[in-house]
Amino acid sequence: MSQQAHPYEAAEPETPHLDFAGTTPYEDYVRADLLTHLQHTLSDDPGEMVFLVTTQVMELWFTVLVHEWETAAKALRSDDVPTAIAALKRSVRELEALNASWTPLAGLTPAQFNSYRAALGEGSGFQSAMYRRMEFLLGEKSASMLVPHRGAHRAHAELEKALHEPSLYDEVLRLLARRGHAIPDEVLDRDVAQRHEPVAAVEQVWTEIYSGDQDGELVRLGEALTDVAELVWRWRNDHLVATRRAMGSKTGTGGSAGVAWLEKRARKNVFPELWTARSYV
Repeated sequence: MSQQAHPYEAAEPETPHLDFAGTTPYEDYVRADLLTHLQHTLSDDPGEMVFLVTTQVMELWFTVLVHEWETAAKALRSDDVPTAIAALKRSVRELEALNASWTPLAGLTPAQFNSYRAALGEGSGFQSAMYRRMEFLLGEKSASMLVPHRGAHRAHAELEKALHEPSLYDEVLRLLARRGHAIPDEVLDRDVAQRHEPVAAVEQVWTEIYSGDQDGELVRLGEALTDVAELVWRWRNDHLVATRRAMGSKTGTGGSAGVAWLEKRARKNVFPELWTARSYV
């Protein structure tokens, strides 16, 4: 007696559409063929491919983070705090993915790194235009960091624009002022092309906010910013540790001070008053 399929049993999946006139819709959207043919190693060492792809992946995450923080800054200008918080929360997950990018490189020995280090020439991560835009959005402004990009017109123009626009944190402080908090005029009217420096009055504002309703919108905004700041700090420290392990205290590629420069960067807090205010709550 033959068995009959029960009506509730899943049917066999249909064969996917395989025949396309040109490239696949997936390729048209993702541009995978372009992405997977951008790797041009300059040494015979097989480890260079890992280094190159990991660095390119980092650049893509920088691009996503710039998008998220620009979205948050725009929302804050419009007093749309929920949209800003949503963008910041997405960026936290993206920062976690970015930080995990160090894993393939974290265990490099000096000999392994040296096997293809010469291929970098004077190349160095601090020359990344997208990373610089990311730092500018965090308030780490520096006009001198435009100099390496004078020969790349689009990158230079985008960085110059970002230099003279309010950072994400500038927009946060302007929002707090519009909400009635005592942000000093010298903070609100400052030259936004300069690096943000801690201000005691801003620390006091955050102290008052954090001493209030813990479910309030501004506390939730502050916590989203703190999550971002913590993961940026972890990124800098992971960079420091990976570099120290791979090359010790030697001069960095591109003529930087290497580990000494990274140690200085790792000591800096992003959104500093959000951290110091916690001592007074």
